[in-house]
Amino acid sequence: MTRPCTRSVTAILLAWPLMASGDLPERGTLTLEYENDLFAGEDRYYTSGVRATWLSPDDRVPGWVRAGAELMPFFSPRGELKLSYSAGQNMYTPEDIEDPDPPSGDRPYAGWLYFGVGLASETPRRVDRLHLNVGVVGPASLADKTQKEIHRFTGSPQPQGWDTQLENEPTVMLSYERQWRPWVGFGADGWQADVTPHVGGAAGNVFTQINAGATLRVGRNLPLDWGPPRIQPSLPGSNVFRPQADVGWYLFAGVDGRAVARDIFLDGNTFGDSRSADKRPFVGEVQVGGAMNISRRWRITYTHVFPTREFRGQEGTQDFGAIAVSGHF
Repeated sequence: MTRPCTRSVTAILLAWPLMASGDLPERGTLTLEYENDLFAGEDRYYTSGVRATWLSPDDRVPGWVRAGAELMPFFSPRGELKLSYSAGQNMYTPEDIEDPDPPSGDRPYAGWLYFGVGLASETPRRVDRLHLNVGVVGPASLADKTQKEIHRFTGSPQPQGWDTQLENEPTVMLSYERQWRPWVGFGADGWQADVTPHVGGAAGNVFTQINAGATLRVGRNLPLDWGPPRIQPSLPGSNVFRPQADVGWYLFAGVDGRAVARDIFLDGNTFGDSRSADKRPFVGEVQVGGAMNISRRWRITYTHVFPTREFRGQEGTQDFGAIAVSGHF
């Protein structure tokens, strides 16, 4: 980067809205996400997550939704409103999937099938997101069948302990997160950087927690987004992206810390006996990776995640990878 210059919040107010105004997505955005520990050569703990999300075009929401958003003290009345609809499945296993009776205290087998609806309000300086997930944990999540079929197809060892998984339980979780952009840096030849701190929380029988952290992005023709999308629990990211050029890219690094009161995948079933592990109440993760937009219509991101240990007795730490593809339709 030559002749770099840093601009303050004033630059955000003046330059960033002008850059964004010409490329507001008039189409909806479809994002497909896939997270798996095999990106790190492992097959344990948080082993897989898939999610599909449809995000509405800018400011295309029903009037009653806008009226409700204006009553929320944490949603900006000047923000562009977006609705999202998602469906996903998460999968968790103990340290050794070939043991039919995992030892007491290891992470239990568990799956989560869920559907979600969300509302986001975005201004040039900040974004607020409110999301409601409903679903089911247990055999009804179909996680056991999914993993067995995938392992059969790929010739991988068959998991032997799904008979010990958590019992069926309906799930409800409401989450909220805010990101803001207090700093943007501009350099020559299209180089840019920004920092987006975040705070958030979730309440429900799946996760009950609060979290905070930040993400740094550095790249060329930086797509106007809020970082790579991720499956909860995670650092926040955005499904929407606003390309500044036919090709733009960035590298990123982020950190997040969480205080966890409830994690059904470690604490076990809420109503009834099940296997469980002794969770750690304070956890965190670091993520690094890259993102690229192509022809103003497509974005692909790869994230590598390094979490801290999540329960006492955990054998080492576990990292995993996450890939996401987004397109305007």
